[in-house]
Amino acid sequence: MIFRGKQPEAVIWRRFRSGLDGFTFAERGDPTADGDTGYYTAHVVANAERVLDLLHSFSELLGPAVDVAIEDRRTGRTWHGESVALPDVRDTVARLKLPLATYGGVELSIYTADDQLTLTPWLELFTYARTDRWLYVLLGKGLVEQESLPSKAWLPEGVAFPAAPELEHALRAAVQRLALVPA
Repeated sequence: MIFRGKQPEAVIWRRFRSGLDGFTFAERGDPTADGDTGYYTAHVVANAERVLDLLHSFSELLGPAVDVAIEDRRTGRTWHGESVALPDVRDTVARLKLPLATYGGVELSIYTADDQLTLTPWLELFTYARTDRWLYVLLGKGLVEQESLPSKAWLPEGVAFPAAPELEHALRAAVQRLALVPA
């Protein structure tokens, strides 16, 4: 038997999200200074699955060819690729969601001349852009702009991430799929 009360209807992600789902947004640099172009940055903090979902959906808004950089903090290996087809990158990010959300420890950047999406090893998302378009995208995804956010970094700099063979295997497959080269 199911008991029903007068609970307000809730969207699932709102009901089970962490209290940290939010972002900060700031303009950096001085666009009026000679040679310096201003840019906008957003720092997004949410649970691991949500951050990876946002990275995947935001990547759809980039150009048809992107540059990619991956750094595995466990092994110290880095790879990069230029003008990689966006559908291939999005497919790779989708395949990496589960191992990345489980283990962390990888910095992944997808960028063009005007925009950059960066997933930190601590599963935080940063956006960088020449325009403020990410502000409106973030608000449209239901995130709340805040003055400041606590960092999710659970390991201080210099402390090794625990071994994750499943993630290392997934990274090797991703590097091969995207034809990335060691940096």
